[in-house]
Amino acid sequence: MLPAQVVEVKSQPRRPSRCADPPQSDDTHRPARGAPLPALTTSARTTERETLSVAFVVPLQGPTGLYGPSCLACGDLAVEELNADRGIAGRQVDLVVVDGGRDPDVVAAEVGHLVDTGAVDAVAGWHISAVRQAITRRIGGRVVYAYAAMHEGRDDTPGLFMLGERPVNQLLPATRWIHEQLGVGRWAVVGNDYVFPRVTGATTRAALQDGPSRIVSETYVPLGTTNFTPVLDDLRQGDVDGVIMLLMGDDAIHFNRQFARTGLADQVTRLSPAVEENTLLGGGADAHQNLYAAAAYFDHMDTVEGHDFSRAYYRRYGAWAPALNAIGESCYEAIRFLAWLGDRHGSIDLATVSATEPGRFYDSPRGLVRLDGNLLDQDVYLASADALEFTIREQITRTS
Repeated sequence: MLPAQVVEVKSQPRRPSRCADPPQSDDTHRPARGAPLPALTTSARTTERETLSVAFVVPLQGPTGLYGPSCLACGDLAVEELNADRGIAGRQVDLVVVDGGRDPDVVAAEVGHLVDTGAVDAVAGWHISAVRQAITRRIGGRVVYAYAAMHEGRDDTPGLFMLGERPVNQLLPATRWIHEQLGVGRWAVVGNDYVFPRVTGATTRAALQDGPSRIVSETYVPLGTTNFTPVLDDLRQGDVDGVIMLLMGDDAIHFNRQFARTGLADQVTRLSPAVEENTLLGGGADAHQNLYAAAAYFDHMDTVEGHDFSRAYYRRYGAWAPALNAIGESCYEAIRFLAWLGDRHGSIDLATVSATEPGRFYDSPRGLVRLDGNLLDQDVYLASADALEFTIREQITRTS
């Protein structure tokens, strides 16, 4: 087995931020829609209980910034639906948007300021796990935190709920299906160099080592990589028939385009837990031969819950809406999860929700899901990329 390596290659420059840096005054944070929301002191928050504010941490710049419009649209849809009914625990909801595409410590400082001043009652959204870890170091155990993204495994920070897919119900069943159906057995891992790809790669390597498939190489590149020539040269020279892509956003787009141009797609299957509809649009129709993705949600998923969510989304935003995908849906999921907590407990105060019993089921656009401690069990599907769309091939995990 070749050792894991970090390849230093040309990195993509960051796009300018569309959100302010950590605030110098309390009136710089704005919700996703509507007028500015001033930060409140803890005592003011206590007396003004009609509004429940959520720090909505989603990427608006950098390699994962392409997910931002989908995240904002889905989060806004959840809030509109809730506010048309009874909000969260009887309180109207607004989102205080925090740009999660910046340096993790910068993001954590802004979220920490919002929590310190009582400007928000909870944290939610999709962002990479390095940002999650920085946020939990700063505010862990103080407010409820609904983390929407797929993740590497358990994190027992008090108040943190990990709502996304994880290797045991996403990547590992996908590798088994691809081995059984396509005969792929020698995998190379290509991922970004931070906690989720590293830990997921290690978990997958350990899980496969005694089976018919195995990891033969691991390569990790900086987030923001645009030139994958060294990585592709290694793949051409290596004896692999599959690539597990743990690349995010723009990095996945650049990799897929360059991978297709080398001709490797004719012989080597790609599998990703992160490629979604925005990534396909960015890559172009010719970049996705023999590419598979595993996720709990795809646009136009043929389930009752999936149809209902898709219909509501396109009714609200129209045919030219941001791409509907697993990442955007996970943001909707996170806001609705806070509402589920509020319905069960009458509040989302940390002391109250800490008593949430494991094993509880509830309905979501993903179908029936089950809370397992602070993790979420959910149905997961494997889909093949057909030019700019996905075709679901199999349900590979069922909620139990």
